[in-house]
Amino acid sequence: MGDVLLRVESVSKSFGEVDALRDVDIELRRGEIVGLVGGNGAGKTTLLRLLCGVYRPSVGRVAFMVDGKEEPVDQVRERLGVVPEATGLYHRLTAWENIRYHTRIHGRSDKASWARTLRFARALDIQDELHRSTRGFSRGMRQKIALIRAVAHGPDLLLLDEPTAGLDVTSARKVRGLVRSLGDEGGTVIYSTHMLSEAQRICDRILIIHNGTVRADGSPDDLLESTGTADLEDAYMALTQDVSRMNRQEEESGLSRWWLKLSMRGKKSNLGEEE
Repeated sequence: MGDVLLRVESVSKSFGEVDALRDVDIELRRGEIVGLVGGNGAGKTTLLRLLCGVYRPSVGRVAFMVDGKEEPVDQVRERLGVVPEATGLYHRLTAWENIRYHTRIHGRSDKASWARTLRFARALDIQDELHRSTRGFSRGMRQKIALIRAVAHGPDLLLLDEPTAGLDVTSARKVRGLVRSLGDEGGTVIYSTHMLSEAQRICDRILIIHNGTVRADGSPDDLLESTGTADLEDAYMALTQDVSRMNRQEEESGLSRWWLKLSMRGKKSNLGEEE
């Protein structure tokens, strides 16, 4: 793996008297695909929001490495790509116009953005849909467009929140293949999922988070060895035996609106965002 890209050091995040995350330490390296696995209310969404600068830690710090120097993550959002569970596409625009709008915000030329868009659209077999309005797109199609939108500007770090949710088997497989190819090319990906089998299939490392704490961080083989189990489901159960806390409001899907609001840098739009 490559150099360190991002550090999460002694991070805790509280909402009133509730500790959503406690004492989280993570180091991400270039070229890694890291699976983020946990149940509802475990702290996955809170961690993703910290990683993209939507939230600030109550304690600790999240630092992005740029040319060997640490930068606050909220100062380098152009280096991030985010695919939230709610896609936040503008239904008055075509798929390509949604993508181009996003890449222009990040200062990328239309020529370069189109080349990357076409490449990824072909990988997902949706190149013929790029000039159609997104109004009426299925959830799966919106998810694919959101994924292309997140990678078209060439981010250093891609954050995926349940990227195959709502996809059929064939489409989900193509998305996983695209993510794996990004990792093979040196991209860094955080892949949040409920599905252990999916994480095992494409991730180099798996982070298991439960009740706001990181219970395990290692390769699938490392997790099996440390728990003395034969499959990841048994390993997960061994690491999360305490009762799960109830899901809370701050864990509900809202990353899309927050991320789009921040990435637009104060620009306003009445283009008609949809979920």
